[in-house]
Amino acid sequence: MAEKRDYYEVLGVKKGAADDEIKKAYRRLAKENHPDLHPGDAQCEARFKEANEAYAVLSDPEKRAKYDQFGHAAFDPSMGGTGFSGDFSDIFGDIFGDLFGGGRRQRPNGPVRGSDIRVGVTITFEEAAFGCDKEMAAARVEQCEDCKGTGCAPGTTAEVCSNCGGSGVVRQQQRSPFGIMQTSGPCPNCGGTGKIIHQPCAACHGAGTVRKQHKVTVNIPAGIDNGQTLCLRGLGNFGKNGGPQGDMLVTVSIRPHRIFKRDGNAVLYSMPISFVQAALGDEVEVPTIDGNVKYTIPEGTQTGTVFRLKDKGIPNLNGKGRGDQFITVSIVTPQNLSEPQKNLLREFAKATDSKIPTGKSEDKKKHRK
Repeated sequence: MAEKRDYYEVLGVKKGAADDEIKKAYRRLAKENHPDLHPGDAQCEARFKEANEAYAVLSDPEKRAKYDQFGHAAFDPSMGGTGFSGDFSDIFGDIFGDLFGGGRRQRPNGPVRGSDIRVGVTITFEEAAFGCDKEMAAARVEQCEDCKGTGCAPGTTAEVCSNCGGSGVVRQQQRSPFGIMQTSGPCPNCGGTGKIIHQPCAACHGAGTVRKQHKVTVNIPAGIDNGQTLCLRGLGNFGKNGGPQGDMLVTVSIRPHRIFKRDGNAVLYSMPISFVQAALGDEVEVPTIDGNVKYTIPEGTQTGTVFRLKDKGIPNLNGKGRGDQFITVSIVTPQNLSEPQKNLLREFAKATDSKIPTGKSEDKKKHRK
């Protein structure tokens, strides 16, 4: 008789491995070698049985302690051990439930939280900066008013399912390589509801819920940014079997502004000024999200210079403070000058030793040798 392999080696884990690691390794091996997936493959069936035996020992703290101390002898009757035994119903119910659809399940007629609904709202740049209230319509699943959620026509009641006794769950038997295994699943007669409706409600057709449009006022907080989502608790779809309602998730989109751009909580503005304003300085009016403010451009300002207006940006979402506005200056070159204007610029160029354009192309070709 071939000598048994070490149980840790069988599952591919180290001695001292955590319970979750052992369970994960077993699940992988069970799925890879299950006879139902490899009919007629004797090697897969042998590896499957070997993995089951290893997991039955290593998943039980008491058996694992004995195995760590005495090895396979702890379960060999001929050597004074207790013999190998194990309750595979719990193991299979847990492992194969996820893999093959059996195993432990939540009660189908238990309370179920309603699902969330997602909607979008578009607001202006200023509304995002300072906050606003928006009324919007959304469709959601609500309790049927005619039957109060029972699904039965007014004046009637549902019959308790005789097949499952109202639990919504029935036990099923499946044959495995180790014998008969019991699993549980939704009752096929009532679909897991535990009741049978003979006279369904005309408004909801027995579902107990209906889809309706409803209006809600959404408070958009000051400082919200494009793409952020607000969560309105309890305004989602109606829950089942007494479960709580879901949430409404509102995703905000912000329309682009004509002159402003946003970078976090900063407002960016590109301001054109004339050559004279840049050279001599000037007091100008600068648009902000709060309205126009006066700002003094210093003389000698170069194109691309950035000025800051403190606390003229977007308010912080937490309500404390706000960002700044940054002004990037661009100097506009004059076009379509008159001859007198051009002469003035030429005089200015002479006075400042600047190069005066002649308007004629120079012949760069010199004497040829």
